[in-house]
Amino acid sequence: MNTLLSAVTHGTVSRVVGTEVELKGLRLAVGDAVEVTTRHGVRIAEVIAVDGAAARALILGDTAGIARGDRVRPRSGPLTSPVGDALLGRIVDALGRPLDGKGPIVAPQTHVDAPAPHALERQRIAEPLATGVRLLDTLCTVGRGQRLGLFAGSGVGKSTLLAMMVRGTSASRSVIALVGERGREVREFVEDVLGPAGLSRSVVVVATSDEPALLRLRAAVLATRIAEVFADDGHDVLLTVDSLTRLATAQREIGLAAGEPPTSRGYPPSVFALLPRLLERAGPRATGTVTGFYTILVEGGDHDEPVADAARAILDGHIVLDRALTSQGRFPAIDPLQSLSRLATTVTDTDQQRIATVLRRGMAAAERVRDLVQVGAYVSGTDPVADRALALADHITAFLSQAADEVCPPERAWQHLAELAVHLDVPSTGDQEVAA
Repeated sequence: MNTLLSAVTHGTVSRVVGTEVELKGLRLAVGDAVEVTTRHGVRIAEVIAVDGAAARALILGDTAGIARGDRVRPRSGPLTSPVGDALLGRIVDALGRPLDGKGPIVAPQTHVDAPAPHALERQRIAEPLATGVRLLDTLCTVGRGQRLGLFAGSGVGKSTLLAMMVRGTSASRSVIALVGERGREVREFVEDVLGPAGLSRSVVVVATSDEPALLRLRAAVLATRIAEVFADDGHDVLLTVDSLTRLATAQREIGLAAGEPPTSRGYPPSVFALLPRLLERAGPRATGTVTGFYTILVEGGDHDEPVADAARAILDGHIVLDRALTSQGRFPAIDPLQSLSRLATTVTDTDQQRIATVLRRGMAAAERVRDLVQVGAYVSGTDPVADRALALADHITAFLSQAADEVCPPERAWQHLAELAVHLDVPSTGDQEVAA
């Protein structure tokens, strides 16, 4: 019986539901790629589940025209995509095919799935990675190989912030994954937000919201694989994925199609298995590093929704964008009091940590008395730290704000913060007694 099964080279489509096709007559494994021959041409599908009677696969495209009885032929192994320097400056889809009209991409092909580096083979994170964003480089300093989440609602400036980092980063390579992006915004992002300078040393992987869930998922996986190959060649790579929430939504569609039970807020277990498997692939490697930024949608300020909660537990820090700050005209709308880089103290020196703490302490004190100030109930002199922060509010806002096309070197950012800290710092009681 096994000999007969192994000799079978073709199967058939037995059922089509949505983007899922049921295949019979072939011995297939999860992850295998197959070709479905229809009257309109050949379609590619990937197996997502198998049972005793048939295999279920998702079509990488539209199922229109696929009929029961159409012939199915297995491909030789999983799908592969191009990687390497030939991709720099290019915009590709989730399968690595060019979208920019610049001609074919001649590059080595590889499988996009790969294991995370062994924990003891990773480098230690010991050096900062410049982002060109003043607030991030000082108050939330990022290490080479760190992974952070950008938590925000829609329309708060996540994509713009990512583009600022791509243009200002000290990393030699950037890989950008636009997962489930609106189709009209892709060209705007590439031409207006990212710009020619940012694109020249970047690879952009795009899967728009109208594409099948499998392609949206694969876009993030392909971007991660491209970044890994760059890092293994010795480069420091900035990987940005926008967004992790839409990636989880794509995996939810795939999991439900495969027959998984919905659990937390409708997400099947495979979503929470996917997140650490993908996120752990970023980070320091034996040679280069992959510094990852992943956007997470938190509509209504719900930072405890399942995807945000799972991501925060895996990542090495979180950057929170606040819609209230955008209404005040402050960009980037990063809330420094809610944002945290867990490796900031590792990649900064003692003096840098001190002046960053001075600013944070001043902003926190001003926030504590904000309501009293607004109603005129605050008495000056009650809190000396808050008094200085309130007096320097315009200077603090100017430091935290930055134009989208401005790149601020870390040295200048730290100098600006040091000058601000001199005026913010309030001597302790002991210091005042010594001075007296």
